[in-house]
Amino acid sequence: MNTREHIVRGFKATLVARAIYMLSSALLMFVLARYLLDPDGYGALYWTIGILAVVQLCADLGFGKSLARYVSEYNESDPGQIPHLLRTVVSYKLAALGVVCGALLLFYEQIAVFLGDPNAAPFLAAGVLYVIVNSFNVFSQIAFQGFNRLGYSAAVQAIGGATRLLFAVAFVLLGLGALGALLGYVVGYAIAATFGLTVLYFQFYRTYEPAETYEEGLSRRLAEYSVPLTATRSANVVDKQIDTVLVGVFLTPAAVAFYTLGKQITDFVLAPAESLGFTISPNFGEQKATGKLEQAREIYETSLTHTMLVYIPAATGLVIVAEPFITMVFGADYAGAVPVLQILAGFIVLQAITNLTSDSLDYLGRARARAVAKGGTAAANFGLNILLIPTMGVVGAAIATVLTHSVYVVVNLYIVHLELSLRVGRLARSIALICTITAAMAVAVSLVTPLISNVVMLLIAIGLGACTWAALVIASGFVDPREVRSIIG
Repeated sequence: MNTREHIVRGFKATLVARAIYMLSSALLMFVLARYLLDPDGYGALYWTIGILAVVQLCADLGFGKSLARYVSEYNESDPGQIPHLLRTVVSYKLAALGVVCGALLLFYEQIAVFLGDPNAAPFLAAGVLYVIVNSFNVFSQIAFQGFNRLGYSAAVQAIGGATRLLFAVAFVLLGLGALGALLGYVVGYAIAATFGLTVLYFQFYRTYEPAETYEEGLSRRLAEYSVPLTATRSANVVDKQIDTVLVGVFLTPAAVAFYTLGKQITDFVLAPAESLGFTISPNFGEQKATGKLEQAREIYETSLTHTMLVYIPAATGLVIVAEPFITMVFGADYAGAVPVLQILAGFIVLQAITNLTSDSLDYLGRARARAVAKGGTAAANFGLNILLIPTMGVVGAAIATVLTHSVYVVVNLYIVHLELSLRVGRLARSIALICTITAAMAVAVSLVTPLISNVVMLLIAIGLGACTWAALVIASGFVDPREVRSIIG
């Protein structure tokens, strides 16, 4: 199987799993927001999850990503080291989890008071279990990525999403409210983690014959490489979660609900880009190790162009239909999420680029440079949130996210260019043509938007935009329908 076929196969598996995960997430979001929880309860749930994400980064550090990088490398050169690497990383994780979860269990009440909401204490207590099970859920997915066995990563993700939906809804219906929804997350992630670790042990750990000696300095290098990855992950949490926490600190649970809903919709839209980035990134490590940088450049440029072909029009269309979409699907109580979603549409384009680029830089050995960039922009994001949220509300948090992420994307692209010598002129011409297609599609959607009075009309407007986009994409020669059919088939 050649590289292109391997990527397509991995992308299909990851996209199907991501589709299951995001569909379950969308159903959970819809059922909780529309029927089971009011904005205050919805906001309390996801405010807690934002806090737990900050806690979890201290427990996970960068060990999983560091393992994936060295597994990708040593799977080609010295497979006997892989069992040693797995044992080392698991021992590191258990030690970190013991310290962090022990501290959370001892001080959850004080943390809730410090953050200004003593009622959050039961959520943080349950969060001890959340942190443990989600840590191993994510770890198994990343480990399979390092082995370039993306079907298993996909399966873990799909299982976690589906079971989380089932148990969260069940526990809320049993009368446990938002806390029940959090316990549903715990059970779902526990099932996914159990599956992932079982497969990792029997299908990978036990199939490698351990080398007689652990390569001198390898465990140290693994730990050292986890440092910039930890910095990057910490900065990612600041970008993705600390703003939610700060909205809860400065504003109300309902404001958290509006902001969270906007971000969850962007996550749903970004699923294909995340799947593609997760799929292609291990190939960069393999190709750098074998000196095939031209092939790596071709993969990256093609992936970036086709991603922008989807996401620039998608983000534009979302801005146009945001108001009827939010109010008709989730109810008028969530109208405060409309301006948040419109601003975060810009973040969708930026994050699509990041999803393609970030993991790829790790596999290219540029994790340290990316960590510096991420740390700087995350600090700026934190400062802007503190400045803008009290004065502008949830819209300020969205603006801070878009501004700082723009800088991060530019730096990432520059680092990729240094590694792969991207053909900038060719990429610029492609983006210009994509923007032209987007403008024509936007005109078509804008003409029918005033007529939207129900969900059927909303779907018709979205369908019109999609058909206009598809016709222009084919007419421009961007996509060959026969090639698309051959890939799908």
